[in-house]
Amino acid sequence: MAGLKELRGRIAAIKSTEKITSAMKMVAASRLRRAQDILSKSKTYRNSVYDTISRINYAINIKSDEHVELQPTFLNQPKVNPQKYLLIVMSSDKGLCGSYNSSIGRTAVARIEELLSLGKDVKVITLGRKGFNILRRRHLDLIIKNEESVVNKGVEYSEATSLAEEIALMYKNNEIDVCEIVYSRFKSALSREIKSEQVLPFDLNKIYTDATDIRDNSIYSFEPGYDILLQTLVPMAFKEFIFDMMINSQASEQGARMASMDNATRNAGEMISKLTLRYNRMRQGAITTELTEIISGAEAI
Repeated sequence: MAGLKELRGRIAAIKSTEKITSAMKMVAASRLRRAQDILSKSKTYRNSVYDTISRINYAINIKSDEHVELQPTFLNQPKVNPQKYLLIVMSSDKGLCGSYNSSIGRTAVARIEELLSLGKDVKVITLGRKGFNILRRRHLDLIIKNEESVVNKGVEYSEATSLAEEIALMYKNNEIDVCEIVYSRFKSALSREIKSEQVLPFDLNKIYTDATDIRDNSIYSFEPGYDILLQTLVPMAFKEFIFDMMINSQASEQGARMASMDNATRNAGEMISKLTLRYNRMRQGAITTELTEIISGAEAI
């Protein structure tokens, strides 16, 4: 009967764990819906900025009399023979999200070692405790800053603006030549892509769009001028580019956590079923043994 008592304890413990993982799954699902909503709403603003820059670029290209430099800000001016690289790694502060953090860590480590093998000077900023814990084992000397993940309280646009201004200032002061961000691109709750993407120098080709009015050869008149507009719009597009990476990371983390907790809940349910079946068999065996002993004792009398 000691075995039956032990099994009852294990079943009760797993049921308690199942309730916890189920609750965590529902919380992650709720946060994922909010993150997807932010992704959807931000797309309108992002496309408006990108389309405007595309229209300006189109107007510049078709007007040969307009001698406008298409590098209006320092953000998209590449350095000659870049040597100083900054790698920003976006991970989470908490676990229980499957292979999300380990995948980001592997991608970051691979990129760091690739740059080091080329003789580059590498600096690392980690946004998220898990990413910091992975990288400090092998490249602690390269980490210049570690902050908590912005996902904890939900990504705010001001946080993207702050990060964009910080790395832009480093770029302007020649502290870095190239900046890349390692993050997770959200595809669905069960699918994501870990990427290391360059953000500085800012490649305007990444934000050019094929807007409908451009395909129709519509021509806009811009005031006060192309150069002044681009000096304002390119930094806005750069900040939106950073914000898009952050909200993709937020959605990816919540999707990974929801899937992980769903798997854990289902595994707990399967374990409970197996242990319950084992418990019933042992209990039936014990009852059968007791009945046999009683009958044997009665016949002996």
